[in-house]
Amino acid sequence: MKKPTREEKQHRCVRKRRYRSQGDALDAALLAGAERGRKAYVCPICHHWHLASA
Repeated sequence: MKKPTREEKQHRCVRKRRYRSQGDALDAALLAGAERGRKAYVCPICHHWHLASA
């Protein structure tokens, strides 16, 4: 499988919500009722926090 290009990575980043902190991201998952299936990570593109499926 080929590695995604920078443009593909940036497109993935733009589609996701950005959070100021890990706590903010996990609170958003909790409010959505999806806290068990989500984890927060720092994005290497925008340096904000995003949620991902665990």
